[in-house]
Amino acid sequence: MKFFRFIGSLAFVVGLFTAIFVGGLWHVYYSPMFPWWLKIAIYCLLGGILLVLLTVALEQKKGKDQEEELPTGETKTRILLQNSAEVPGSEIAKNLGLVKGHTIFAIWIGRDLSAIVRLVLGGELIEYTEMMGKARIVASNRMIAQAEELGADAIINIRFVTTSVIGSAAELLAYGTAVKLKKAKT
Repeated sequence: MKFFRFIGSLAFVVGLFTAIFVGGLWHVYYSPMFPWWLKIAIYCLLGGILLVLLTVALEQKKGKDQEEELPTGETKTRILLQNSAEVPGSEIAKNLGLVKGHTIFAIWIGRDLSAIVRLVLGGELIEYTEMMGKARIVASNRMIAQAEELGADAIINIRFVTTSVIGSAAELLAYGTAVKLKKAKT
C-alpha cells in the first residue's frame, strides 16, 4: 500500500512541476503577447523557484543522513521524567529552572497529498502521526539534554505543546522543570 501511495505522490509532484516548469515556460516562450522583459521576469521567477527547490532537496538529503544518526526512540537517560509536580519517594532539593526542547517538522508535498485524500475518505492521517511522533522524540531529547547540562536528577511537570506553523508544518515544544532530588526519609 505504501508503495502505491508513494508512486501516486511522486506522479503528482512530477506532473505539477512539469506543468509549471515545462508547460509554463513553453507557453511563455511561444506566446506573442508577452513582451521580452516580462518573459525574462517569468524565467527569473521560475528559475529562482527551481533553484530554491533544488537547494532544499539537497539540504533534505543531507538532513536524512543526519536523521539516520539520531536515535529512533527516546534517549536513555538517568533523568527521571515526571508529568506531576512531585516525585513519589523523593523530595525536591533544588529547583534548577525551566528546560525545554522544540522542533518544527513538515512532510513533503507528496505525503501531504496522501493526507488530504485521507481527509476526504476518512481514517487516521498516518503521515502526520509519524511526523508528530518524530517531532516529539526530537523535542524531548533536546529538553533532556538541557536538563543533563544543568545536572538535574528529574524533570517534573513535563508538558507538550503543538502549534501549526504553515500548511503541513507543525512546531512541537516539550518543557518541564529540572530539579535535583534527595531521597525522602521513610
